[in-house]
Amino acid sequence: MDNKKTGKVWLVGAGPSDPGLFTIKGKQVLEEAQVVVYDALVGDGILQMIPEKAQKINVGKRSSNHTMPQEKISGLLVEKAREGKRVVRLKGGDPFLFGRGGEEIELLVKEGIPYEVVPGITSAIAVPAYQGIPVTHRDFCSSVHIITGHKRAGASYDIDFEALVRTGGTLVFLMGVSSLPDICNGLLDAGMRPDMPAALLMRGTTAKQERILATVGTLAQEVRKHGARTPAIIVVGAVCTLADTFSWYEKQPLGGAKVMVTRPKERIGKTAAKLRALGAQVVELPAIDTVKRQDNTRLQEALGRLHSYQWIVFTSPAGVRFFFEELRDSGRDVRCLAGARFAVIGSGTAKELFSYGIQADLMPEVYDAEHLGAALAAQCTGGERILIPRAAQGSLQLIQRLAEKETLEIDDIATYDTQYVSDEWIDAKEELETGQTDYVLFTSASTVHGFAAVTQGLDYTKVKAVCIGRQTEEAAASLGMRTWRAKQASTDSLVERLVEVYTENRQK
Repeated sequence: MDNKKTGKVWLVGAGPSDPGLFTIKGKQVLEEAQVVVYDALVGDGILQMIPEKAQKINVGKRSSNHTMPQEKISGLLVEKAREGKRVVRLKGGDPFLFGRGGEEIELLVKEGIPYEVVPGITSAIAVPAYQGIPVTHRDFCSSVHIITGHKRAGASYDIDFEALVRTGGTLVFLMGVSSLPDICNGLLDAGMRPDMPAALLMRGTTAKQERILATVGTLAQEVRKHGARTPAIIVVGAVCTLADTFSWYEKQPLGGAKVMVTRPKERIGKTAAKLRALGAQVVELPAIDTVKRQDNTRLQEALGRLHSYQWIVFTSPAGVRFFFEELRDSGRDVRCLAGARFAVIGSGTAKELFSYGIQADLMPEVYDAEHLGAALAAQCTGGERILIPRAAQGSLQLIQRLAEKETLEIDDIATYDTQYVSDEWIDAKEELETGQTDYVLFTSASTVHGFAAVTQGLDYTKVKAVCIGRQTEEAAASLGMRTWRAKQASTDSLVERLVEVYTENRQK
């Protein structure tokens, strides 16, 4: 074997679901992967971190339902590493805690394949923590024991229930929902008192997490009554009594809310971070992409006569970014802009402009194209020359309001195109049809149109849309969505409006 051609395998734990619980090292390794072999329990937010160019292989392991047998998975890792690839084996939770990581490493060692292990946060600890249950507490117990609740069909447990009962510690059973009655009966038969607190914790670390609190003697009955939703874990021990007192996740301003954000990919991260800081589970669904126009002759000509413009107008952060990229690529710098004043449509665009060291001279009180045009027209006396580098699909209202002032010379130049995009990991239509997502945030009419393009056939009356401005709200309402509008056309105001709406609705 030619070792120079051999790649490497990383066994990476993805944690329970919340992408905020993915480790820094895991994220770094994943971003450099050429091949990713992943399981069904890996959260969508983490799957979205996989590089677009990486080969993605779903082996779909979930309890006894496997898309690919374990021996074939192990062989696949060897095969891809021998192709010289950087291979990431991405597993829910931790790869060494009932994740068969040891079995996969056995073959890697045998075949001489280099490997590393990146531990992940296990659901056995994280899920109870998100439900207000500390798995250890010195007033209740001095140990915690993690047990697989899975057993082969028709087989009996090989668990020493009597030993578990004697420990007096917290017991956490993973993959045991289908065997819950057998687990509870095993503990009772081994001498555990029937009134020992117990809980079934479902869909942990997500907005839809739930818990059923009972006792070992009543838990199976309560689960039959209320129903179980997977993935779920079973916790047995006195610490379960702390859940209602210590619960915190759902008490956050957006705790329990699942929110879909449709901003362009380069802008979505900051908005998502604000929402997560308030407790929301965020679905990142960039509905549009902004693409700079190449060989833009009109813009190049305008850059050659920047000294002749009295005003330069920006209607989006993307317009600012692409303009300055083109300025730099043309061999010019900000000194060419010394004679111009700058108008922006809103605070987000103003922030982007200021990142290039330029303070906006004009920003309308209402952040939309119509009010920007009116405010700028009021500043002009006539005869001014105005440069507007913006999206090819820019609003006509800006030009219409400027046209009310005679003798203005306007160069309205398309610098980028807005394209509708879809996400391979998120089925937005299913998310909304099944009620998994509670709210959708829209930051422009274009994001509404892009969202509609990837959700054709959806009953839009099911969509609760929080919109950044009037034009965005009108676009959403025209599809039949239930809408709310931010008080100001800024992402901060948009998030504040969402909190208001969510608070009002969950108090009903």
